[in-house]
Order: sequence, then structure tokens, then C-alpha cells
Amino acid sequence: MGKIQIMDEWLSNKIAAGEVVERPASVVKELVENAIDAGSTSIDVFLLEAGLTSIQVIDNGSGMDEEDALISFSRHATSKIHQEHDLFRIRTLGFRGEALASIASVSKMTLITSNGESGTYLELEGGHIATHKPGPLRKGTDLTIAQLFFNTPARLKYMKTIQTELGHTIDLMNRLALGNPQIAFRLLHNGQQLLQTNGRGDVQQVLAAIYGVHNAKKMVAFSGESQDYKISGFVSLPEVTRASKNYMSLFVNGRWVKHYLIQKAIVDAYHTYLPIERFPIVALFIEGDPYLTDVNVHPAKHQIRLSKEPELLKLIEETIRENIRHVIRVPQMEKKEKVAKSETEQLNIWKPAPKLNVEKMNAIVEKLYDVQTVQESNTLDPIVPQSESVPTAIEESWQPTPMMEVNRSEEEVTLGKPMEVLEDEPPKEPFPALEVVGQIHGTYIVAQMEDGFYLIDQHAAQERIKYEFFREKVGQVNPNERQALLLPLTFHYAADEALILRENRQELEAVGVFLEEFGQASFVVREHPSWFPKGEEQEIIEDLIEQVLTTKKADVKKLREAAAIMMSCKKSIKANYYLTKEQMEVLLRDLRNADNPFTCPHGRPVLIHFTSYEVEKMFKRVM
Repeated sequence: MGKIQIMDEWLSNKIAAGEVVERPASVVKELVENAIDAGSTSIDVFLLEAGLTSIQVIDNGSGMDEEDALISFSRHATSKIHQEHDLFRIRTLGFRGEALASIASVSKMTLITSNGESGTYLELEGGHIATHKPGPLRKGTDLTIAQLFFNTPARLKYMKTIQTELGHTIDLMNRLALGNPQIAFRLLHNGQQLLQTNGRGDVQQVLAAIYGVHNAKKMVAFSGESQDYKISGFVSLPEVTRASKNYMSLFVNGRWVKHYLIQKAIVDAYHTYLPIERFPIVALFIEGDPYLTDVNVHPAKHQIRLSKEPELLKLIEETIRENIRHVIRVPQMEKKEKVAKSETEQLNIWKPAPKLNVEKMNAIVEKLYDVQTVQESNTLDPIVPQSESVPTAIEESWQPTPMMEVNRSEEEVTLGKPMEVLEDEPPKEPFPALEVVGQIHGTYIVAQMEDGFYLIDQHAAQERIKYEFFREKVGQVNPNERQALLLPLTFHYAADEALILRENRQELEAVGVFLEEFGQASFVVREHPSWFPKGEEQEIIEDLIEQVLTTKKADVKKLREAAAIMMSCKKSIKANYYLTKEQMEVLLRDLRNADNPFTCPHGRPVLIHFTSYEVEKMFKRVM
């Protein structure tokens, strides 16, 4: 007798469950996506103990007749595709026909479904049908999963805490709600409501339900299209950030996906607008011919492959950057206006119950992340007049500036219309005309105008000014602006590193690093651009070379950006350095002429506005 035999279907389903059903959130995903594909306009999800005890999903979709209900638990049973050609034109969220069979094999399941003409009631245990009888005629499907992983104790043993598992499901439901604003979603855990949307098709209302009204009001609408793709969505203003990329939700033809390069294109669109290691809140919707996408990459269907990807990434980056550039503004201490509860309720925006408010929990974590201890530099450089090519004669070192924390309240002002750039909107003044008042701790400049006063981070201000100066210089290295070194600089590297530098010598010359071979694995630099910061030449050249060695392949555009940021940071005034009033006025004058005077190259705010109202409120002059 041969050793090879056909595996029992029940056993193969149990094995497949290892890929499809990782945790309770995986079950919720498959069941809710089936409900969406069934044309539901209302989907309710009820959890007990984060889904480890029970998961119930109720929808008002098309439902199933008795024949379909019985066959739906067979492996590879699906109504989504019928022939090979359909695999390249997938418009539904599910199509593999594995989910129900896999879930049923590791749980005790109850199915109540009806297409409006006949109803079916089924009970399954470990994938086997235990009860089969007629059911009620309410159109739609009611699926209950009990005792998940009851027959796979090893998988059950390694489930995380209830809070962790619940967090995964909340995150999943948030994304499904964002991707389907036309559906009314409800999520309840142990009877406590965690999410509810109204299903009116307004993405910004869903954003408000998930992230709060205050943050939703600071989301910028955008849209764009190319020959193959259409994109739309909302991105947060640079003042509203998070500590991870998990708040960037990407949807391709209605499917939530993970895509590193798309996330990178979004972050690149915020270049110099975001602080280091901070990320925006994003809801990005991409529409295109299904033939251009391959979703059959992994059973979880989170990973996809895209055709004409470079063109799409360029469209995303340019569209978001243009919209952000038009609405960038000075961070300010905003007044909080409360309205009656009845008005808030009219917005049809629901929030988690106070006992387990996930949004507030996230806010606390974000606040802890954002609070920074400002470390002052001990090194003080004297103010030395520079050449005419450098716009401001002030020197200082870099210092982090604590970010503005976004406050939330239970009752907020009405959401209003999405922020957008109107074609006939008059251009706003790029930078206010300020009167210098003084300086705080040798670090922050105080300036005033009629509607309040501003605090300006002098290091961030000069860093922005010099960044724009060096960016222009590095972008067009002029042969007439070279300065010969009295003593050439010599650099020694390993043989493999020398090979990389030889291959990227042209890219290095584009940013002002002129390498000449000096032996088998050594190089010499005899000249450099005259605008390189004095005394920093060798360190800058070493840093640029190190970037090329790290990436293996130089990108001229990124190398130029890195060089401009590096030089601007090294030569900007340091903390605890006191300026004269004339020097402060020169700094603000140069800042006013900058393309983007509101953030430094690292994305930190340059100035913060305190309104007269806020000042009077702090002193109890107004109520």
C-alpha cells in the first residue's frame, strides 16, 4: 500500500484555519466582509470576552437559501468567482471560499439566514452539521461563533490578553467602517458600545466617530487621478500626528490593504512638515481597474500587488503634498466651544462608552509620547558675520520643541464641511508681520500683533531659513563656486565600500562631494563648494558618503535633501544664546521670506500663536 493518501476534508479545513483564523479579529474580518459582499446596509458585531467566548455578526444583506447555506461550509465554496478569468476581475472582498469552512472547523457555529423567501437554521460543531431545520424569514444572516479554538488548545493557549485581542478587533472595525461609509456599523463588547456609524456615506463623519470631532475637523480632503487610477480621501494637518503608521488606512477598490511603498509616498508628501518618527492620520481610497491589482497573494488578503506602481506613488505624493501646502498654518492654542448634547447628537456621531473609551486611551499614550524633556546644548558659538551668500548672521544648535497636544472633549462644535482648497479663495498672508518683544531663556523669541502674541523657536526658524538656502545651492552645484583645500582630505574604506563609492561618484558630485581615487580603496577630496559651512566640511562629506554606503545605491534627490537638512542643522544658532533685538528682527524678516516659515526641516513647528482670547481666559478676564 502506498504512503501517500488524500487528506480528509475536515482535517484539511482545520489546517487551512491556521492561515485564515489567527485570532478573533480574523473571524470578525471574514464574517463582516461576507456581510459587505452580500449588499448589507447595516452590520452589527457583538463580542463576549473579546470574541474568545462568542462572536455574533448580524447583517441585513441578501441572505442564503437552504441549498446555499448547506454548501457554504464546504471548502472552496464561493459565489464570488466561477471561472479562471474572474480571478483577474475581483471586485468583492472575499473570493477564496475558505473562510466559513475554516472558522467552522475550529469553533461551534450557529447560522440563521434567509433570502426573504425561506429561512435556514444550522448548528455546526468542529465543522460537522449537528442541527438542521427551517429558520425565521428575516432577510439577512445571523452568524454566531462560540468557543473559538475549542478543539485546538495550542492555538487557544497562545491568545493574548482580552484587551489586546479586543484592540485588534476595534482596529479592524474602524478600517472596515472607513472603507464602507455607506454601511451603518455597530461594535459592542460585553454589552458596551465601542463604535457606531450612521451609514450615510460621509467619510469625515466616520473619521469623527473613530478619532473624535476635533481631529476630524483638522482633516484635509484631497482627490486626484491619472490615466489608470483615481485617488481621494482625507489627511490630517501636520499638527495632528501619531507615533505609528497604524493610523494610515489604505483602501484599494474598497479593500483595506497594507502597502509599505504607498505609506512611504504619503510620508514623503509631508516632507519637512512632520516631526521625526511622527505620522499623519490618513484615509486613502484608490480606485482602478481590478486587472491592475493582484489580491490573491495571501489568504488574509491584506497584501496586494499593483501594476503601474511608480505612476500611482507619484500621483499620491504630489496630490497630498499640494493640498497640505495650501492649508499649512501656524499652530495655535485654540479655544474650546461646548454645545448642548442635543446638538452633538444631531451630528449622528457616536463615541465609545466612558468605561472603555479606546480613543481616550490612545490619546493618553500619544500625550506621553509627545512630552519631551528639552535638552539644552552646552556648546555656545559666538555670533560671527557670515558671507553675503548666507541670509542670516546668527549661529545656534538644534533643539527639539515639544509638540502641541490635541485636546479632546466629550462635546464639540459641529463638524462642518471638509477642509478643501477653493479655486477662487484669496491667497492667505504667508507669515504675519510681527513686532519683536523679547526673548525667553535665550531660546524663544516673543513677538506680538493685534490678535495676540507668538512664540518663535529661534533655532527652528533659522534652520528653516538655511535649509531653503542650502536646498537651492545643493540643487545646482556651480563649478564657479568651488573652493580649493590647502590640505586635501583623505578617506579610506574597505574594498566593497570603495566599489560602491565608485559606482555612485556621479551622484556624490551632484551634491558637492568630489572624490578622486587615491590608491586601491582610498579617495582624496581637493575642493568643495564654497558655501559648505566653515569648519564642518570634513564631517559633512563623511556623512554624505556614509549615507551612500548605507543605502548601497544613491538617490540624488534624497541625497540633496539630506545634505541641505544636515548643513542647515549644523550651522543654526544653538539654545541658550541671547540675541539682540536687531538680530531677532533680522531673523523674523528672513523667516517671513521663506517658502514655508511654519515648520523646520524636521517637521517641528517654528512658531505657535496664542490668541488674545486665550490669554484673557487664562487670567479669568473672560468666561
